[in-house]
Amino acid sequence: MLIISGALAAGLLAATSPAAEATPAREPLYSPGAPGAGDPYFPDMGNGGYDVSHYDIRLAFNPETKAINATTTILATATQDLARFDLDFQGPLKISRLSVDGRNTTYSRRGAQELAITPPHGLRKGSSFVVSVSYAGVPQKIDDPALGVSGWVATKDGAVALNQPIGAATYYPVNDTTDDKATYTQTITVPTGLTVLANGEPGPTTTHDHQTTFRWTMNRPMASELSMLAIGNYDVTRGVAAGGLPNITAIGKSIDTKPGQGKVFNQTTAQVIQWESSMYGRYPFDSTGGILADVGVDYALETQSRPVYDQSTSDVDGDLLAHELGHQWFGDSLTPVHWSDIWLNEGFATYSEWLYQEKFNNVPVQQTFAKAYADEKDWSGEVADPGRDHIFDDLVYNRGAMTLQALRMKIGDRAFFEVLTQWPTAHRYGNVSTRQFIQFVERLTHRNLDSFFHAWLYQAGKPAL
Repeated sequence: MLIISGALAAGLLAATSPAAEATPAREPLYSPGAPGAGDPYFPDMGNGGYDVSHYDIRLAFNPETKAINATTTILATATQDLARFDLDFQGPLKISRLSVDGRNTTYSRRGAQELAITPPHGLRKGSSFVVSVSYAGVPQKIDDPALGVSGWVATKDGAVALNQPIGAATYYPVNDTTDDKATYTQTITVPTGLTVLANGEPGPTTTHDHQTTFRWTMNRPMASELSMLAIGNYDVTRGVAAGGLPNITAIGKSIDTKPGQGKVFNQTTAQVIQWESSMYGRYPFDSTGGILADVGVDYALETQSRPVYDQSTSDVDGDLLAHELGHQWFGDSLTPVHWSDIWLNEGFATYSEWLYQEKFNNVPVQQTFAKAYADEKDWSGEVADPGRDHIFDDLVYNRGAMTLQALRMKIGDRAFFEVLTQWPTAHRYGNVSTRQFIQFVERLTHRNLDSFFHAWLYQAGKPAL
C-alpha cells in the first residue's frame, strides 16, 4: 500500500489547484551575442551566445586555380536569447548564400574576421538552430609575425590546413575558440588522382566525371584549432595499433624518404600509441595515424587523431611522434580553456619526449631534466601566463616539462604516474585550466602545493630544487 504523508498530499493538491498552475513563459530578452569568446590573448576569436555541436564542411577544390567552392552547415544551440550572433570567417572568400533554419538571412562582414548574422527571428535560449553558409574563392593563409603560418596553406599539388591557433576561419565559418568543441564531417571533392586526408575516420569514397569525393568524420568533440585537411599526392599506409585501433598514415609523394619509410612511420605510430596508452589511459579517439606533408611551415602539429609533420621532420623519429601523439591526451582530448594555459599541452607533450628517451634510448628523465635546468638561460616570463606572442616559446615547452619533473620529485613516482593517468581520464574531451590542474593534484596527493606551483608556474626566475 502506498502511504502519502499529509505534507506531500498538501503539496500534490496545491500543484493541481488553479492557483498553482504553471506561470506563463517569460518573454525573451533578445540581445546580440558577444563578438569574442573572452580569451585575453585573442579577444576577437570565438563568439558568445551559442554553442556549436557539429560542423558539416562540403568543399570542392580546384588545384589549377587553388580555389574552393564550399558550403559549411553548423548545428548550434543558443545559450542566451539571441538577436544576432557572429561567426569567425577571414580572408577574401565570397559568400553567395547564408541561411538560418533554411531561411535566407541578413549578414555583414565586420573587421578582419567577424561575420555578423541577424536571423529572421530571435533565437530563444536553449533552442537549436542550423546555419548554412555557401562561399567560394581562394583561401589565404595567416602568417603572424610571432606565431608563424596557420590556416589554409597552398602546396605544389594541393593544400594543407593547419589551424593552430587562428587558422580555421581561413576556409570555413567557425566559432574559433578552444572551449566550444564540436564533432565534424568533412566531405571533400577533388580531381581524381588526388588524395584527401582529415581528422577522424574515413567514409565511402565515390568517383564521378573525373572527380573523387572523400568523406571524413570526427565523432569526438574537437576544438577548431585542431581540425585539419590535407589535399595532394600521398602514399597512404593502413594498419592497426593496440586493440585493433585503425592507424592511417600518409607521406607526400614529393618527399624524398628512405625506402620503406611509409611502413616505418605507420609501425612507429602504433608503437608510440600503445606505449603512451599504458601511461595515460585509453587512447581517446577512434583512429590514429599521421601525415608527412610537403607544406613548408617548419613545424609539426597535433591535429586531432592524425598529426601533421612538415617535411623538415622527414625522419619521423620516435620522440617527435611521442610529442605529437602525447598531445592526443594533453591538448586534444583535454584542451585549455584559455591560450595562457597552453603549458598543459606543451609541457606534457615535451615530457612525453623525455619519457620516450628514457624508455627507448636509455636516457633517464632526470638526466634530461638536469641538463635542461642547468642549460636554461632565460628564466623570465611565467609558464602559466606566457603572453600572446610567446605561446610557442621554450618557456612553455621546456619549462613546462621541467615543472612536471619537479612535481614528480616532490610527490613521488606513484602519485605522479597516477596524475598522468587520472588527469586525462577525469577530464576526457573537456576543457581545463592551470588552476584545475593544481586543485586536482592537491586532492589526489592530499597536500598543499600552492607554493611549489607558484614558484614553477606563476613566478619569473629560476626555482630552487
